[in-house]
Amino acid sequence: MHKVQLLAAQAVGQVLAGRNLNQALDELRRNHPELVPPQRAALQDMSYSALRWLGWLDAVLGRLLQRPLTDERVRCLLLVALGQLEYGKSAPHAVVDNAVRAAASFEQPWAKGLVNAVLRNFLRQRETLSQQLDQDEGARLSYPFWWIAKLKIQYPEAWASMLVAGNTHPPMTLRVNARKTGRDAYLSLLLQHEIAASAAGASGITLERPLPVEKLPGFGEGLASVQDLGAQQAAPLLDVSAGMRVLDACSAPGGKAAHLLELADIELLALDNDDARLSKVRDTLRRLELAATVRQGDAARPAGWWDGIPFDRILADVPCSASGIVRRHPDIKWLRRDADIASFGAQQANILRGLWSTLAKGGKLLYATCSVFQEENSLQVETFLAETPDARCLSLDGPAISGLEQEGQLLPCDAHDGFYYALLQKN
Repeated sequence: MHKVQLLAAQAVGQVLAGRNLNQALDELRRNHPELVPPQRAALQDMSYSALRWLGWLDAVLGRLLQRPLTDERVRCLLLVALGQLEYGKSAPHAVVDNAVRAAASFEQPWAKGLVNAVLRNFLRQRETLSQQLDQDEGARLSYPFWWIAKLKIQYPEAWASMLVAGNTHPPMTLRVNARKTGRDAYLSLLLQHEIAASAAGASGITLERPLPVEKLPGFGEGLASVQDLGAQQAAPLLDVSAGMRVLDACSAPGGKAAHLLELADIELLALDNDDARLSKVRDTLRRLELAATVRQGDAARPAGWWDGIPFDRILADVPCSASGIVRRHPDIKWLRRDADIASFGAQQANILRGLWSTLAKGGKLLYATCSVFQEENSLQVETFLAETPDARCLSLDGPAISGLEQEGQLLPCDAHDGFYYALLQKN
């Protein structure tokens, strides 16, 4: 297991150098095809845990070291091992032994001794360190200070619960394909396969324990898809009906496009600026046996892809900070900077303006993000409405789920991630 620990440390190191965690893990798996499924799962779990609790782990490491480490490889290995000791289920002696073996590969004569001493000191001082760090808000909550400060201002009553939710393990929620089966029928099918699950929201199912999709009955045949309960609100809110011409801008990986097609016989254009990511849209549509036009294009510049025929409905699931889904992507907390929010806001405003010109009179556009920051959500919509005389904001009338505030902000909680929705109509 020391090899997996070492690979997890490499993944964490790449994130701290600015790389996306999924990309880092994908590359490591490709470069190490000898890893068996349990090792692949352990690699992901170690990496996620170290990044989810990086603030706390880094603070602990700082108290255990007499001087800052100059070798980033050793630092990342210690972060991963500390994460295992504090949040994992492995025996402490096994974690320490594996970390010492991993440190031997660095060919630094001092690495093995340092790693052994730091981890054993942690085990001896664990309770004292935890009490000391309870006074350090950044360490205790394990978020950047700017992130904590922003939520305190924007959500004075909910900020603490939002941060806690972002550090939990996310539920695995399914969306049943209404064209092929019903929710009750699929729940029965899960029961037949001894998979514990319960109904969630209007048409979702939450599994008691996450499991690989290949173990889901009928997944390959398109009976169900994995989709967070909060994300499942988008398609119903857009209010599509048969014969409508619909645009799903920023479509990849295609979950919301597929949901729209499951709800009604519509003419759908799935658009995305990233041609590589569009392959995921095609794969999703193929598995679910759904048909749509898939095209590469910049949503902010319709001249490059629009045929001039207005759309009755537009889903604008715009690029954002992804601050509402950090429990699924813990690297986001450490990759984002406060200045990034303004950059995302400018991109979102350009997309909104570009798409509005393609919307039919009387048509509806659903603005959506997986963010909780108001600059990307309610403030973005307020600015757009002030600048766009023929736009008005409609009340949301979708399936009721917990956490939906009056302005369309879904706060992250046990049941779902954080999302924002605003339904706009062209007068």
